[in-house]
Amino acid sequence: VQLQAFGGGLVQAGGSLTLSCATSRSIFNANNMAWYRQAPEKQREFVAVITRGGSTDYADSVKGRFTISRDNTKNMVYLQMNSLKPEDTAVYYCNVRAGAFFAPWGQGTLVTVSS
Repeated sequence: VQLQAFGGGLVQAGGSLTLSCATSRSIFNANNMAWYRQAPEKQREFVAVITRGGSTDYADSVKGRFTISRDNTKNMVYLQMNSLKPEDTAVYYCNVRAGAFFAPWGQGTLVTVSS
């Protein structure tokens, strides 16, 4: 598996959760990395991106609450999620951020936020 996200779970609104993504060195070193999510009956959407140089950007819906980071020594990407809301409930995936190109999607990790 080239992209494996984990760390999801059930959390109450207002709580925090940290997701992790393990990927291969070839993917990690060559690409900007991002988190995406797909809520039930909705399309997959962009959440956050971190460039190879460490610059970050976020979807408006998560700005100020989520923080993306990467560990270049471990080929890992993280998503720290604070002040979670029920509308953050979704399956979260990591992948590259490279226009229309994506690596094969992993299984993702489910985050459920209860009200």
